[in-house]
Amino acid sequence: MNVLMPQLGETVSEGTIAAWHKKAGDTVEKGDMLLDVETDKVATEITAPGSGVLRDILIAEGETVDVGTVLAVIAVEGEVVEAVRDSPAKADAGSAAPKSTGGGLPAKSGGDRISPAVRRLLKQHDLDIKSIPGSGRDGRVTRQDVLDHVDGAASPVASSSSANRFPFDRVRKVTAEHMVRSKATSPHVLQAIDVDFHAVDQSRLAKRESWKSKHAYSLTYMPYVARAVCLAIADFPRINASVDNDALVLHPEINLAIAIDLNHEGLVAAVLKNAAGLSVSELAIAFNDLATRARSNKLTPDDLRGGTYTLSNPGPFGTLFTAPIINQPQVAILSMDAVKKRPHVIESDAGDSIEIRPIGVLAHSFDHRAIDGAYSAAYLQQLKTILESSDWDKEF
Repeated sequence: MNVLMPQLGETVSEGTIAAWHKKAGDTVEKGDMLLDVETDKVATEITAPGSGVLRDILIAEGETVDVGTVLAVIAVEGEVVEAVRDSPAKADAGSAAPKSTGGGLPAKSGGDRISPAVRRLLKQHDLDIKSIPGSGRDGRVTRQDVLDHVDGAASPVASSSSANRFPFDRVRKVTAEHMVRSKATSPHVLQAIDVDFHAVDQSRLAKRESWKSKHAYSLTYMPYVARAVCLAIADFPRINASVDNDALVLHPEINLAIAIDLNHEGLVAAVLKNAAGLSVSELAIAFNDLATRARSNKLTPDDLRGGTYTLSNPGPFGTLFTAPIINQPQVAILSMDAVKKRPHVIESDAGDSIEIRPIGVLAHSFDHRAIDGAYSAAYLQQLKTILESSDWDKEF
């Protein structure tokens, strides 16, 4: 049984082996964590596709190979496994150290497997690859080599003060690179709207105790907003899209990426596929499952790819207003901030009045290449109307 480099994103064509957690000769069970893989978009754990003995590890730590490359071979009882040790993928991954081109950046020919992360870091820090010792196979410079080089250059400054230095871990490094790339790629525009969550609370609070007793977790605003998003996108399809060079690709399915806090140790955007067909109660159950598995390192590569629109929810921490960064290659992201009781003007035929209502801000960052302000504003108004006027009891 072959262990393959997975596809970890629509535009990802290769990945780097960050660490092996098993060694050749180890017995593995299906689902056991085998290795960590990094791309320029995500870092994730790869599990064993079946049970057996890890016969061969074909790609070493630090190597970058194409999607579909055989990374290792698991010998399964009764299965005849062909020899792959000398496969083209193996030979390519173990090729000679990178050659240098003008400007100090490595050439990317058939034998020079330099990860996108290494190329980006070299450009970001204006480094010449020839000045960095390589720890990869045949002296190849890895992403960690570049980071160590940058850390080493900064350490004299750090040591001269009393401040503590905490190097970024793997998740934080990948997140940081992804966010910087997004800001450099998309012209971000932010719009926000106040929403009266009175109608939502009539449903949510009435079901709060029975829901928690049955499911052992709270019923939050998140699934209500997600349901409203799915309904609104039906009228504003360009929100659920991605930019491909000079074209806008509209996605037929709504795959909601949910930003999940990993206990203040980073975040991950786990994806709920085909969310448009789910009710509020089904969305609540699905979101809790994703969050639970994310915080226990049990997400699969499939849980991290295919997102078409992202929801961020800092509201439980009491935030008023958040300007989120777009999750590439998507074109928009919605932040749900805290819902708090405030004086609110109620308009009616009998005249205006002031009532205490649960009010929250929905903040929408969008890519101005893909959509304009009027389109985003109309989408936000549709979201507001749905949240304020729907009969939410029908969703349970």
